[in-house]
Amino acid sequence: MVPFDFPGEPTPNGYSNVVTIHEGSRLIWTSGQVAAGPDGTVPEGWEAQTRQVFRNLGAALAQAGAGWADVVKLTFYVVDTDELPVVRAVRDEFVNVAAPPTSTLIRVAGLFRPEFLIEVEAVAAI
Repeated sequence: MVPFDFPGEPTPNGYSNVVTIHEGSRLIWTSGQVAAGPDGTVPEGWEAQTRQVFRNLGAALAQAGAGWADVVKLTFYVVDTDELPVVRAVRDEFVNVAAPPTSTLIRVAGLFRPEFLIEVEAVAAI
């Protein structure tokens, strides 16, 4: 993955405007991951839920032979935007902050179960 930004555009905070992938890369898409742990429990609060979501994403990526350095795109679905600093801080524990993936954040009215605050899907290239 090679991130780059447009000259004259504002510098993004924690994501790249554009990334390119190398010819011959294999693309991997994950389904949206929510904060259910392996035992089905759902932690409370934004930090705990975001961390569980990223753990689940990491496990899904690993199943396909990818890791966080291979992620080229993240899509976030959140029920509220007030806690974005918390979400970004947890995200930065997982992604390569020197060459972050592209990112889209969508505020939604709700997720498929009311206790979920965040869902994230990823695209990786290996």
